Amino acid sequence: MARVHVVGAGLAGLHAAVILAGRGVPVVLSEATRQAGGRCRSYHDAVLDMVIDNGNHLVLSGNPAVARYLRAIGAQDRLTGPEEAAFPFFDLQRRRRWILRPNDGPVPWWIMSSRRRVPETRVADYLALITLMRPHPGRRIDEVVSCHGVAWERLLRPLLVSILNTIPEEASADLAGAVFRETLARGGRRSWPRIATPSLAAALVDPALDRLRRDGAQIRLGRPLRAVTTERDRLSALLFDDGEQRLGPLDQVILAVPPWTATSLLPDLKVPDDFRAIVNAHFRVAPPAGAPLMVGLIGGTAEWVFAFRDRLSVTVSAADRLLDMDTATLTDILWHDVAVVHDLAAPVPPCRIVKEKRATFAATPAQDARRPAARTRLTNAFLAGDWTDTGLPATIEGALRSGEKAAALAMAESS
Repeated sequence: MARVHVVGAGLAGLHAAVILAGRGVPVVLSEATRQAGGRCRSYHDAVLDMVIDNGNHLVLSGNPAVARYLRAIGAQDRLTGPEEAAFPFFDLQRRRRWILRPNDGPVPWWIMSSRRRVPETRVADYLALITLMRPHPGRRIDEVVSCHGVAWERLLRPLLVSILNTIPEEASADLAGAVFRETLARGGRRSWPRIATPSLAAALVDPALDRLRRDGAQIRLGRPLRAVTTERDRLSALLFDDGEQRLGPLDQVILAVPPWTATSLLPDLKVPDDFRAIVNAHFRVAPPAGAPLMVGLIGGTAEWVFAFRDRLSVTVSAADRLLDMDTATLTDILWHDVAVVHDLAAPVPPCRIVKEKRATFAATPAQDARRPAARTRLTNAFLAGDWTDTGLPATIEGALRSGEKAAALAMAESS
């Protein structure tokens, strides 16, 4: 029977492998590193002496591919969050708190309520959301809406930089609109925030590996793919560190690898080539009683503060400006923001700074245009990853959808 080789065990590769193995397709999952998960990984940190995630990844209740993936791996209970669309914010300069509370239904009456919308904003300020939801092919956000005013600084800019991991003014209006159309436009019920619990690995990775083992898939970690061999319009062999894998006439390959790896294997492939960083900080200190799961910060360096059972964590998106900053200085700056928002007088606790230099592709119109389709010029080779043409920014939802698409193509070709 034909096999499908899935190369790369990030979420895109895991989802593709889970779908295929669940339908009885023989799957060989190969991962270059010793740990599955890609950018959604967890590990024991020696400095903090605790398990931490490489980053703080948020999904929303209205992400359908996330829901399908969790059902497939039996992990529906591994995401936690409030049973409402509630987003607490704190303005560090004004020392002012508020909670953005979109109503559950699709008619957005919440913008009429001063207790639900951003303070000092008017109903007319939210027309920018409606504008962004319309198609704007090839246009930047600053060409579509005004990037000034209270609503921009206290709501749209903080949301957009975290969604797109790109300075919003230069980012793609279409990518921003795609997210809003699938969440807020369908009502607050589609926007309930959800966090992996107790860790990314426990929620999104380990259950998938367990599912694959039960379904008979071969899982080979620490197995880098160095090159491929082609014959006419097909891949004929995969050259791994542990030897050559010849492909049968019906075997299929899903390359769920980073874009720079994909183009090293298939040099004629056009892929995103400009990337943005994300910086996370994990502080070993228990959050104060009653601390919200997450708080958006306005006017600081930290952008979101997450309260886990045993630590407080910070995320800064589009963080290239912080990459070369001295670790001790960056730690002090981020802890100051955390201490203010949670009213903490303690000295700086033990901290781990995690810098993902190429966390996502830059979500600009130019880079969006470089995203390839799942199907390649080779009849038995398909691409998966949040950097492929999913119609979404580089998100968990986008990665999982790409895995679904690649799996569907591989099944169709091998049948």
